[in-house]
Amino acid sequence: MKSAHIIFFLALFCHSTSFATTLKGYAFVDKNSNGIRDKNELGIKDVVLSDQITTTTTNADGFYLLESTSSFGYFFISQPNGYVVKGSYWRSIPKDASEHTVDFALVPSPVGKGFSFIHASDTHISLPSVARMQKLKHLTDSLKPAFVLITGDLIKDALRVSEKEATSLYELYLAEIAKFSVPVYSVPGNHEIFGIERHKSLVSETHPLYGKKMFRSYLGPDYYSFNYGGVHFVGLNSVDYYDLWYYGHVDSTQLKWLSKDISSLPKESPIVTFNHIPLYSGGISLDGFHEEEPGSTLINIDGKKYYRHIVSNANEVITTLKNNSYPLALAGHHHFSQQFTYDAIGQQTRFHQTAAIIAPSKGGDLTMPSGITLYTVDNGKISDGKFIPIR
Repeated sequence: MKSAHIIFFLALFCHSTSFATTLKGYAFVDKNSNGIRDKNELGIKDVVLSDQITTTTTNADGFYLLESTSSFGYFFISQPNGYVVKGSYWRSIPKDASEHTVDFALVPSPVGKGFSFIHASDTHISLPSVARMQKLKHLTDSLKPAFVLITGDLIKDALRVSEKEATSLYELYLAEIAKFSVPVYSVPGNHEIFGIERHKSLVSETHPLYGKKMFRSYLGPDYYSFNYGGVHFVGLNSVDYYDLWYYGHVDSTQLKWLSKDISSLPKESPIVTFNHIPLYSGGISLDGFHEEEPGSTLINIDGKKYYRHIVSNANEVITTLKNNSYPLALAGHHHFSQQFTYDAIGQQTRFHQTAAIIAPSKGGDLTMPSGITLYTVDNGKISDGKFIPIR
């Protein structure tokens, strides 16, 4: 990216809203698919929108009003059941704008309640590995799912490299997912956190793209939700960092947002979460214990030790969702396809991880194949998933 383009990019995306911005507009049925709200196009009621902190819903006319004080600088529409968002589901909030108007065009969904989706993860994209991403695209073209979920470690590395190298990888990832014929929903992994291994990246903590900001600048909200075929999908950012190192954690801001996001859902509506570092995993057993950085098993924060490669406060996530139907939690990170369920009283959640797109992986003396998991949904019932290897 040329320097002038970098300056423009940062001016457009990388900012903090230091005061309230009134966001308003319509969610409407785009009958002629031109992306513009015409006079005869009706609004859609009860559509949820959020700036990742505050949440609102559209009124009977499809109009929304959101007073945003978020410092993230982005907001999104949570795609409602029966519709597909035409274009991007998120927008940036202009810096220092007191008011901003955005309409969201939606078209009726042709799929209904019977559909399939792909869970992929750990693409680790770089120029030498583009062919692996293209194999994922070809597989998607043949399976024809409604959408693809990619649960983090999207790029080879932003942790310990320069801005130039990290941004080139983000741009490559965006270019490749733009070739898919179905929507691709991405959440960040540890490899997307820019510059935090400062002894290697030589990036300052004051850099405008430092940490989670680089992901947001390219891919928008790092946690969000959407609905499809009667299922509520929630993308979480399960990667946090302390000083030089990342660890699994869902921060308190997300948890508060999650509680608001699900508050208007019928209790019986199934929820699927998807994130990078898993809530619970057998991957720790296969990987063994490591004290050496950068991949140590534990992290010490304020004198207390936490596991790094599972979500350290997973129970808080489970507690937030305990009164809802929560059949499936998806994740990546360990590069192994694995599934397990606690035989808990009441809430039963299947914790599934899929393999890595980038390559087969070793787990002790075992070799784990590369691949994806294909899920089918029939009237809200989600299958156990079918693992499909990628050669």
